Amino acid sequence: MNNNPIGLFDSGVGGTSIWKEIHHLLPNESTIYLADSINAPYGYKSVDEIISLSIKNTELLLKMGSKIIVVACNTATTNAIEILREKFDIPFIGIEPAIKPAALKSSSKSIGILATQGTLNSILFSESLDEYKDHIRVTEVIGEGLVPLIEMGKIDDSEITILLNKYLQPMLKKDIDYLVLGCSHYPYLIPQIQKILPNQVTIIDSGIAVANQTKNVLIHNNLLSKTYQEPKLNFYTNTDTSTLEFLLNENLNKVSITIKSF
Repeated sequence: MNNNPIGLFDSGVGGTSIWKEIHHLLPNESTIYLADSINAPYGYKSVDEIISLSIKNTELLLKMGSKIIVVACNTATTNAIEILREKFDIPFIGIEPAIKPAALKSSSKSIGILATQGTLNSILFSESLDEYKDHIRVTEVIGEGLVPLIEMGKIDDSEITILLNKYLQPMLKKDIDYLVLGCSHYPYLIPQIQKILPNQVTIIDSGIAVANQTKNVLIHNNLLSKTYQEPKLNFYTNTDTSTLEFLLNENLNKVSITIKSF
């Protein structure tokens, strides 16, 4: 099992932001990334739909030989990961909004969370927030419309700018000093977000933390790769491959990447 790939899935291409952190930390590990773009975004689907799609993605990654699975989607993590852990005998790593570091480090005691509706409405998110909501002011905003634009590769589009201004202004009025990105698609918007936010606002996403947890789980289960051969990095999408190619462009010349449809 050691030389089997790490499996990742997301409701589209956004989870490649998580993949990049994992590949950077664990460059010898083979990976399989599944972009369920045809069903993106998960954020407006029912809990039952999210669970069903997460099970389907997991089953496909297991058929491809994954040794662990990273649920590189906030909405799928917060709504389905406990079900996945009960159903499948394989380690799972999830991704959820980094509320804790923002809450503990905030000087203004005011933080913003930009996430999908599915994440903000989930029980897991509510439980995570409960621990800190008495000590800090939290401004939650649904990033409606952002994921479809990112799925089309329109990261620098003026429509993105308009939406981000709309979503971030209520947070700025509450004097936030930390912005938590609660969707794996959103790190691709950080350059745009930084143009809107003042310098004193720190942006937090979960990519590095997820990569570190992935490494810890591999070590704990004695699953680190033991081969020195070039890793196989396979990406699958059930829509057009162009956005995946666009987002992975900086990596294409450095490593051997295969992008396919499924």
